[in-house]
Amino acid sequence: MFRGINSVTLDTKGRLAIPVRYRERLTGENGSQVVATVDRARCLLIYPLPEWEIVERKLVNLPTLNAHTRRLQGLLMGHATDLELDGHGRILLPPMLREFAALERHAVLIGQGNKFELWDEQRWNERRESWLQDDGEDIPLPAELEQISL
Repeated sequence: MFRGINSVTLDTKGRLAIPVRYRERLTGENGSQVVATVDRARCLLIYPLPEWEIVERKLVNLPTLNAHTRRLQGLLMGHATDLELDGHGRILLPPMLREFAALERHAVLIGQGNKFELWDEQRWNERRESWLQDDGEDIPLPAELEQISL
């Protein structure tokens, strides 16, 4: 499981050094391959290859006559990019993905269980503050969340 938040930097070539504590999990049975794709929140999602393949199978099996499904498939699968960790534990993020997420130099890597979210640091700080200020009273709580006790 990937958990925690890490401040990271991208070098001038767009390489991201994965924090050491996550590298072993990323270099397991799948070699050192990860898949990066876009998220509607304007961040990137980074999956170990085996985890991405599970998501991809689910997406492929969705009914394609549904416009929402096609949009989701187009975004997630269309932007999915295979990446390889180099000998220094870095991945090279393609310019198109960096541009989508407005990634410059300072970023935040957030563990989300089976994947990471990669945010531009300023965008993440703004989004987090927005979430903290919104009490959510106007939005009904999904039934799945009503059963969780923290």
